[in-house]
Amino acid sequence: MSEAPAAPPTASADPVPTTDGDLLLRPPGPRAGWRLLPARVVAMCAVELQKLRHDRTELYTRAVQPALWLLIFGQTFSRIRAIPTGGIPYIDYLAPGIIAQSAMFIAIFYGIQIIWERDAGILNKLLVTPTPRAALITGKAFAAGVKSLVQAVVVIVIAALLGVAMTWNPLRLLGVAAAVVLASAFFSCLSITIAGIVLNRDRLMGFGQAITMPLFFGSNALYPVSIMPGWLQAVSKANPLSYQVDALRGLLLGTPAHLAADFGVLLVAAALGITAASSLLGRLAR
Repeated sequence: MSEAPAAPPTASADPVPTTDGDLLLRPPGPRAGWRLLPARVVAMCAVELQKLRHDRTELYTRAVQPALWLLIFGQTFSRIRAIPTGGIPYIDYLAPGIIAQSAMFIAIFYGIQIIWERDAGILNKLLVTPTPRAALITGKAFAAGVKSLVQAVVVIVIAALLGVAMTWNPLRLLGVAAAVVLASAFFSCLSITIAGIVLNRDRLMGFGQAITMPLFFGSNALYPVSIMPGWLQAVSKANPLSYQVDALRGLLLGTPAHLAADFGVLLVAAALGITAASSLLGRLAR
């Protein structure tokens, strides 16, 4: 009479340790979305720096307008002395506003690049990757910040050559860089959000041109908030550009500023911009 078959071994509840051979056969698990964010930001920033390294034409041409503002508008109004600046030369007062303006003008048209990527099929390829949309937008937003930061350095050099008395404290200059990057991130996300609504390059150009000058003149870049009419003061208080200019003046010139409030507003504005642009990115890709 044959013996009864042996019972199958019971499976252990303890995890079996993996060996190096198993790791070679099994691909690692996907990384969480928050882990992809730094890599995406660094990649997008590297792309922008590569563009500037291979073609510096845009950098040179965009330096013309802020130079004209400082040379003509700044020096003329320094002689007139019609705008109260708290005892500092008007060209010194104007320089931080022109730095903020030149950075905003770069970032506010960043949505055109998104539309170009959609037309070229690049955006759809990016969206099918495991990278979260928020990571894509954050990378592009801070890439715009790096591009604007390079432009800000050019304006600072021009202002220094014109005799603007600015600080060269490394910590303050790091604060200047942070303010430029955060504000540019917001304005680039605003541009991407508008692109997700209008879905057309020509319409985006029209909207961008329609809002850039009101944002600029509705801020404290050219004159103090105290001399504005009441309705324009309300607009200036809701304008992120005003907080950027206030931070830049406090850091570069040492004038009274509200740095904690300024950076707080810029951080919240950048976060809201990234959220809004991320929600409309799928609509743009359809």
